[in-house]
Amino acid sequence: MYSESEDESTFEVIMMDDGQNYTTFSSRGLLDMIGDLNDKALEASRMKDFIGVLGGRFLNWAQRKSLFPLHLGIKCCALEMAAAGAPRFDAESFGVVFRSSPRQCDVLLVNGPISKKFADPIVRLWEQMPEPKWCIAMGECAISGGPYYQSYNILEGVDTIIPVDVYIPGCPPRPEALIDGFGKLREKIIRIGAVPSGETEARGAPIIVADE
Repeated sequence: MYSESEDESTFEVIMMDDGQNYTTFSSRGLLDMIGDLNDKALEASRMKDFIGVLGGRFLNWAQRKSLFPLHLGIKCCALEMAAAGAPRFDAESFGVVFRSSPRQCDVLLVNGPISKKFADPIVRLWEQMPEPKWCIAMGECAISGGPYYQSYNILEGVDTIIPVDVYIPGCPPRPEALIDGFGKLREKIIRIGAVPSGETEARGAPIIVADE
């Protein structure tokens, strides 16, 4: 006879008197079997490749058209970041929406010098962001330390702790340069797609805005 568990909709294995083993599928096992059959059918009809390409292009389009940078202001360049989001330049019309939670962001915009005391918190923010994610270094302080270069407590660029995708030079760079930097990031997303941040070789070299 079969006996059904009270907390789960799964059947137990019962040994009958004749020694025969009667086994039925659990609900999870049934779903796994159906999933395997559908997977084989999709592979045979090449629909799996078609859905993968179509879905990949849609996700790539959605990500580059809606970039969510973290609303983080460190120093002087944060004023230029705020100006880029103000009505005069209106970064939201370019699909750039600043968010205040790292778990809802895909772009870390570093806009100031990174002290050794602030290195751990900014790495923690970076690790809380979901993949795929991107990093933009805005201004000389974030790129190389700026006027605090080779100082005892300032890192020589955020790229010493976080992989950077786009550099925006200037002290401070204009809001137009920041919007152009997001445009360069979109071009990179089109080119490489949703590559995890740990695969530095697949992501390629970082882009420098206004580099001739």
